Amino acid sequence: MNEMLKEAPSAASQWQAFLQLILREKNGGSILARCRHEGPLYVQKPFYPEGRETAHVYILHPPGGIVSGDELNIDIQLEDKAQALFTTPGAGRVYRARHDKQAQCVTITLNAAENAQLEWLPLENIFYPGAHTRMNTRIRLHKTSRFIGWDVSSFGLPAQGEKFNKGQISQRLEIWRDDKPCLIEHLLSNPENDNLLSAKSGMQNLPINGIFVAGPFDDEKQAEALITQLRELPLTPLETDTPARVLLGISYVNQFIVARFLGECSQYAKHVFTQYWQTLRPELLSRPACLPRIWAT
Repeated sequence: MNEMLKEAPSAASQWQAFLQLILREKNGGSILARCRHEGPLYVQKPFYPEGRETAHVYILHPPGGIVSGDELNIDIQLEDKAQALFTTPGAGRVYRARHDKQAQCVTITLNAAENAQLEWLPLENIFYPGAHTRMNTRIRLHKTSRFIGWDVSSFGLPAQGEKFNKGQISQRLEIWRDDKPCLIEHLLSNPENDNLLSAKSGMQNLPINGIFVAGPFDDEKQAEALITQLRELPLTPLETDTPARVLLGISYVNQFIVARFLGECSQYAKHVFTQYWQTLRPELLSRPACLPRIWAT
């Protein structure tokens, strides 16, 4: 059964999917003003567990994973003063590519206009051994908008003891503020030709890689105090034993608080980042954290 799941479906199942969302502030609330989609990528409706001001939007991809030739494009615009939190109902899977190694592509563009508040909190991506993927995320912020987001990736299937020992992954994250770059990250891994996943200066054989970003914090002293607070958090354990090998780092980069995670469990990465989010959200967005209901299902 496991072997069947690892096999990429046939070429006939390739999808070119597109999702465009526009969130607009109206009468003190944030509404979904436009939702256009093509292929198996869409949302049903926004939810409002914390009131009309902030929309919670669940991005749905029914196939659950991408195969050779698939292209997913997500374009999200928050207009002036809109507030929205985006997440996914499950992990994204990048299956083993076919022999032609045709790329599996995901492009995400997030835009936040004046005084908008954007939260991007998807569940993890799982890269199956042999995947060939390009994942690009670009976030464009107005100087008065605010952003909190994370990205967690599993290289291989650690729960099954399968390493990402072949394939190729290109991940790029860009954050721009008033058309000026604040953070640009590019991870490129080809384990057949490099040792990034095992090197001491790389991932040190820890298959889970995560990054958490929040900002901008224009007051550097406030940011430094918050970083100290995050470093001193008594991170509560999971119901199961906390994975033994975890590396965490937190820094202040161009007015953004940036946390990095290396470990053995994607669930624990989300658990840590959730606690960071719960700490920083009241300071940055002036409201307490409200967990998306779908995380409890």
